[in-house]
Amino acid sequence: MKTPIAYRWRKQLAGRMKYGLNFAFGGTGVFDTSAPYPNMTTQIDFLQQLIYDSVYTQMDMKTSLAFVSASGNDYAYYIARNGSTAGFPAFISSVVRQVGVNLRRIHGLGVGKIAVGSLPPLGCLPANTALSSFQQCNKAQNALVDLHNRLLLQAVADLNNQTDSTSFFILDIHDAFWTVFNRTQPHQGSPKFENPLQPCCMGVSAAFSCASVDENGVKKYTLCSNPKSTFFWDTLHPTQEGWRAAFSTPALQNSLRQLFQN
Repeated sequence: MKTPIAYRWRKQLAGRMKYGLNFAFGGTGVFDTSAPYPNMTTQIDFLQQLIYDSVYTQMDMKTSLAFVSASGNDYAYYIARNGSTAGFPAFISSVVRQVGVNLRRIHGLGVGKIAVGSLPPLGCLPANTALSSFQQCNKAQNALVDLHNRLLLQAVADLNNQTDSTSFFILDIHDAFWTVFNRTQPHQGSPKFENPLQPCCMGVSAAFSCASVDENGVKKYTLCSNPKSTFFWDTLHPTQEGWRAAFSTPALQNSLRQLFQN
């Protein structure tokens, strides 16, 4: 399966649209975030319009798989807006509730299978472990992640019951990450990362980030000698090797097996 092309390139690369489209925009969320791009609801609008325009047929939809990713940008934006700790559980509930609405809507458009990723342990992102020199995850943040994933699991179960189907699946990204973080030995060709919480690329101080330069163009970031030796590329995103390790875990392999066997 080829990588689906970005929605914005649909006209220039129309010949590849049969492999699907990626409607995602970096930094966006279920709701609006600081990223000046369409949220998930509008992204689904784009798909719906393509169906109305007969770019995709109902048979195309029936034999298609949609992957829905809500990876935490809503929560980062909530924190950036000084959202209260007390209000966080209610906000998580509203995010997951809207995810459920979106999943049902995609199903209503005729998509045969819909997978949604569980939230990874955000408290283990280097952005949240830097204060401990990348040694300890933030337990409070991971507790909120656990709430999101419990609500998501229930939402998916409810959708399958309400639609009398097995159309909705969860890809267990959360447990996949934990497996890699806790790995003590290499596994099936996938490495054991010496310190999986430490990124390869990072700013020289808290005032800078990966790829930062000063007014003279001088680099204000450092790079590790071998990106394949690290799970995280920067303070938020895994490396290619990190994702390969995550996808080799039983948690994700079992999720994928259920998705493609049903």
